[in-house]
Amino acid sequence: MNGDVILAVLVFYPFIGAVLSCIIGKKKEIVRDYFADFIVISEFIITLVLFVSNCTKSTSLSFYYCEISGICGMGLSFTMEGFRLVYAMVAAFMWMMTTILSREYFRHHDNRNRFYLFMLATLGATMGVFLSSDLFTTFIFFEIMSFTSYVWVAQEENEASLRAAATYLAVAVIGGLVMLMGIFILYHELGTLDMDEIFIMTLLYPDKPLLYAAGACLLVGFGAKAGAFPLHIWLPKAHPVAPAPASALLSGILTKTGVFGILIVSCDIFLHDAMWGSLILGIGVLTMFGGALLAVFSIDLKRTLACSSMSQIGFILVGVGMQGLLGEENTLAVNGTMLHMLNHSMIKLVLFMAAGIIFMNIHALDLNEIRGFGRKKPLLMLSFLTGALAIAGIPLFGGYISKTLLHESIVEYGGAGIMKTIEIIFLLSGGLTLAYMTKIFVAIFVEKNKDANKQSKYDNLKHYMNAESTFALTVSAAVLFIWGLFPHTLMDRVAKLGKNFMDYKALRLGFYAAENTGHAVAYFSLNNLKGAAISIIIGVLVYFLIIRKLLMREDDYINAWPKWLDMENLIYRPILLGFIPTVCAIASRVCDSLLDTVVVILRKTLYKDSKLPHERREGNIISEFIGKTMNLCQTVRNRLWGRKNPKHIDFVHAAAARYEEIRESSMIIQRSLSFGLLMFGIGLALTLIYIIMI
Repeated sequence: MNGDVILAVLVFYPFIGAVLSCIIGKKKEIVRDYFADFIVISEFIITLVLFVSNCTKSTSLSFYYCEISGICGMGLSFTMEGFRLVYAMVAAFMWMMTTILSREYFRHHDNRNRFYLFMLATLGATMGVFLSSDLFTTFIFFEIMSFTSYVWVAQEENEASLRAAATYLAVAVIGGLVMLMGIFILYHELGTLDMDEIFIMTLLYPDKPLLYAAGACLLVGFGAKAGAFPLHIWLPKAHPVAPAPASALLSGILTKTGVFGILIVSCDIFLHDAMWGSLILGIGVLTMFGGALLAVFSIDLKRTLACSSMSQIGFILVGVGMQGLLGEENTLAVNGTMLHMLNHSMIKLVLFMAAGIIFMNIHALDLNEIRGFGRKKPLLMLSFLTGALAIAGIPLFGGYISKTLLHESIVEYGGAGIMKTIEIIFLLSGGLTLAYMTKIFVAIFVEKNKDANKQSKYDNLKHYMNAESTFALTVSAAVLFIWGLFPHTLMDRVAKLGKNFMDYKALRLGFYAAENTGHAVAYFSLNNLKGAAISIIIGVLVYFLIIRKLLMREDDYINAWPKWLDMENLIYRPILLGFIPTVCAIASRVCDSLLDTVVVILRKTLYKDSKLPHERREGNIISEFIGKTMNLCQTVRNRLWGRKNPKHIDFVHAAAARYEEIRESSMIIQRSLSFGLLMFGIGLALTLIYIIMI
């Protein structure tokens, strides 16, 4: 099969499957479920075959390219090299496992047909983002992905889910508009949106501040999807209300599309740029520590995992920032970024699926209610423990390897002051990760529920997941466990693909030698184990001295985080829904009044009104003509057959009154918001038709 055909299949095959699954689901739901399984399994097999066939070659990976012209004027283009192939395979694997789990998870839910439709459509959109070759294609599929995944968050259709979905969509739309502005600036200044060509053009472009402005706009759009501070507000609210399979994908994959975009900006526009690296590093540190702190206080299982995702995205952004600061010697940061992206995707797949199995049995997420559910359930416990140990950075698990690389990149940069502070925050955030994961694990799998009847019910619940859900959870956990056991055999080889993606343009252009791959890391040396040991000690202290002593009351977990410290309610909603509309309304009213005053003055002076020679008292020429005609008919009627009962109606006045009534109604309609939106919709539809036709 040709490369261009393979890329087109990977992107558009799930869209076709989404439509067919919806049609099938209206007739037979069970057939729809197995058909959806077939789509995602076959998608994964394609990516797996591509990966195996390429990795067994002695030469470099094959390069695929596909261009589809005539769509939206600029056309679409896709490409595939090592990094994109790995993440296409990871995305397909995660979709396969969550779709298999969805059959049992949704067995008592409504609107399952809708969920499968948008789940498969989001897979196609996500593939479109990861395989995009230019920023225009990235933007198109990025926005499709935002709208299709919105349905996941709103799936339950209750007050909490609809509010969270509105927040998610608002952040996505605003971020997308700001991103589009950055794309406009780049295209206007550089004349291209192709990622390879952008890299060359930026080297020759003299106006660096304008590039920084475009980069900042792109960073807002991609950072919003990644869940980076301060645009993280959707993440802790969307995950608890979304179905668990959707939460796993939102956290594990969709956030990585945002990171993918940040990598494009950092590596194609600002490669080895220390100033840009410092900005990303600062955002990463705030995101890393802020997410971990929120997770420590949370007592909702999925919210804790959501805040954890925010924190781990921060770890990844620290790696991206260190790439810019280290310049040509950035191998440790590149490998750490690549591996922590993969580790986080796989870890959150396991943890959120485990959370989904708990929720579908007892329909609760509060730690005080689900306490003790995992006792006497060794399979669930081992799977969850694998994810918990990996994300906490415990040696012999994948998270330890990627965090060690990221920590080493900070140490390699050296310096005192701010970098030493960043290293301390890095280790502290790792300790907080261990603390909140210990809290969750102990509550679910070690402690007993305060209600003895509930605990007895939990202990006697033997068939808490069917064979398919067991397969999805345990295989995912096994892959995660095996992946972490072979850091040099597996992880280092995959990390090289990240080097090829993030630095291959510089290598190809001869910026530095391809052999400059950094020194080999002894992952289990005493020096590296020391960093992990510090985080573990911090985690133990936080768990016993803060969580057990300060965040528990009468043996119940409490959320001591102040409710008023909600950035959405404290800052974003008041500004976006209160302050900005009020200021704009006042400004518009002032401008309107000023304009009316100017018009009145002009009409009274320079353009003084003159009386029309035949000005009508009421109505218009049409109403007057209709009225006079009806008056004539009335006169004829009174003189011929209506002499005994004559009528004397002034139809000229009646027609004029009716005319004024119609005119007033028309003005009300034209001034209404619904009419404006209708006109906007018609205009947008005509514009899209025009774009497609040309």
